[in-house]
Amino acid sequence: MIHTHLRRIAALASGVLLTVGLSLAAPAATATTATRAQSGSPLVVNARWAGHPTYDRIVIDIRGYVPTATVTPVPQLVHDGSGTPVPLPGRYFLEIRLHPAAAHDDAGGNVHLGPRLQRIDLPKLKGIALTGDFEGYVTFGAAFDTLPYYRAFPLHSPERFVVDIAR
Repeated sequence: MIHTHLRRIAALASGVLLTVGLSLAAPAATATTATRAQSGSPLVVNARWAGHPTYDRIVIDIRGYVPTATVTPVPQLVHDGSGTPVPLPGRYFLEIRLHPAAAHDDAGGNVHLGPRLQRIDLPKLKGIALTGDFEGYVTFGAAFDTLPYYRAFPLHSPERFVVDIAR
């Protein structure tokens, strides 16, 4: 009988502690832009590019940590959600997808300062576009006239994701 009573008290205490813990954690979900990168999803703040003697480079600047990123050849570039084609010149395309990430703050304001769609005249890279910022995924598309041979990797201090395209 004493064991049953002690188990009930322990269960009740566990429930109270769990409830208190969840209620204290709830305000963290509404973090401001300044703390969002520290507490959760990284913010994608810019995309830039440059030509080098043997390669073209795409750099995606991030506030917070570098999230998981994938680079995938795709037959065409489309905007996430709507599926409408992205008007960039080229015959070959790469999709760069970062997750978890956002290009907007908690209030829905844009934090991405780079271009949404930019034609580029480098030897390999012909254009770049922000094609999606939805449900924890930020997606970019890159356009090329010839088949791109690339290498992708994170860099730190400052945080960024890089795609090098061989010439």
